[in-house]
Amino acid sequence: MMTASMMFDSRLFLRAASLVFALCASFAAAPETIEVQPHYASIRREQAFLREGPSYAHRILWIYKRKDYPVKILASFDAWRRVKDVDGTVGWMHRTQLSDKRSVLFIGFTKSALRAGDDPKSKIVAYAAPGVVAWLKACELQLCEVEASGTDGWVDKRNIWGVDAGEVFQ
Repeated sequence: MMTASMMFDSRLFLRAASLVFALCASFAAAPETIEVQPHYASIRREQAFLREGPSYAHRILWIYKRKDYPVKILASFDAWRRVKDVDGTVGWMHRTQLSDKRSVLFIGFTKSALRAGDDPKSKIVAYAAPGVVAWLKACELQLCEVEASGTDGWVDKRNIWGVDAGEVFQ
């Protein structure tokens, strides 16, 4: 036979257990902002939206109308990525608007020479104006190999945005 105090204790236990369960479930389901190793990516679509925060409910800050434009990923929250562009504008983009394929943007005030080899004195094969987007193929300490409009060449890292100064890869 259950006494009144035993019934009260069991009800209290059930309430406490359900509260603990609910709290655990909410913590497990709540996404968190994850600081990722900053890395470069590119915009996957002809039009992409930079938002104030990590959801479709947040205000659009900027509309990018340039496929393959490079951005730097700074953090991750659920399916959203906090990105920064060449001008320093920071906001959030949904991961479906981004690609891991690397591109670079030519910067500066004058044309940049693309050279046939990784020697700074090698033959110039083309010039790229500021604002040209190119695919990144490889990087050495001071130069990167890029491809723009079907032309491969090596360019000084100081003339492009989308690669870190010390970054080296093949």
